[in-house]
Amino acid sequence: MGVDHWIAFALLTLIGSKMIYDSTKKEADEKENRLGISALLTLSVATSIDALAIGLSFAFLQTYIATPIIIIGIVTFTLSLIGFFLGNTAGNLFRNKIKIIGGLILIGIGIKILIEHLV
Repeated sequence: MGVDHWIAFALLTLIGSKMIYDSTKKEADEKENRLGISALLTLSVATSIDALAIGLSFAFLQTYIATPIIIIGIVTFTLSLIGFFLGNTAGNLFRNKIKIIGGLILIGIGIKILIEHLV
């Protein structure tokens, strides 16, 4: 009997609750929405680790790398661009309501994980 589902449930519920709480606070400071240098560095390290894992898997599989690199690059660029514009538009339209929806989705995922492991 593992505790992983309890940990996942607790973390997702905590993060979702924090998102909902933050959405109810008045926006006193717009700096909250901006990424600082530490956040950008953390994201870049995480992305680099992900790219390292993919590169190693290509090496172990002895796969010709040019075609996958081009496809991955085009798909990543396109989806990032679409996500940027959709996120900007949705953020302007819904403001804090989108944070509430996101928080509820995270809590729902946590509950789903817990129910799946308990039943």
